[in-house]
Amino acid sequence: MFLVEGNKIITELHNSRYKIREIFSTNPFDDNLIKFSNNLIAEITQRDLQKVSFLQNPKDSVALCELPASHEKATDLNIVLDGIQDPGNLGTIIRLADWFGIDQIVCSEDTVDVYNPKVIQATMGSFTRVNVVYTSLSEFLGSTEHINLGTDMDGKNIYEFSFPEKFNLILGNEGNGMRPETESLLHQKITIPRFGKNKLTESLNVSMAAGIILGEIFSKR
Repeated sequence: MFLVEGNKIITELHNSRYKIREIFSTNPFDDNLIKFSNNLIAEITQRDLQKVSFLQNPKDSVALCELPASHEKATDLNIVLDGIQDPGNLGTIIRLADWFGIDQIVCSEDTVDVYNPKVIQATMGSFTRVNVVYTSLSEFLGSTEHINLGTDMDGKNIYEFSFPEKFNLILGNEGNGMRPETESLLHQKITIPRFGKNKLTESLNVSMAAGIILGEIFSKR
């Protein structure tokens, strides 16, 4: 089981693959909840909501959902995450994938859990539309027919790079980058060039870098 918090995100569950076990709401008659069956909704007090919520200031409702089965899909472009630890970064990358129409994110087994409450909150509902799977990256990247592209300070300039039709975009851990065994499976390295003269900024946040790279990829399609 996992929790989804807030009516805005809960409404994204309607007609998704996620099965809702129960919704606990301080206002069960809210217009956003009308699409759900009344027998799913239980009224609770604000104090009860405060007790069960992971948020500091919960607003209206929480939904208790069942964890779905996870399966890899065949897609032309996969985002691959090697040891991402920050829930906000994963949530933002899921939102980016949804925005750009990327159907799947493949995560190393030590990447933060997609059902972490902070990840779910950061996705703003996009987790319902993006398939997130956890697997051994050595096996996945070693057996793929796609081109493995990884981010690196010494890679090719993304603004001059011709992206292939089918590829895996690999992003590494926030502090350490991708691990050596992942890097050894890359076919090509790419980088976001620095235009500013100030050398104090050593790197970009991983979710920010993902957004810049995806924007460049789709500007050429």
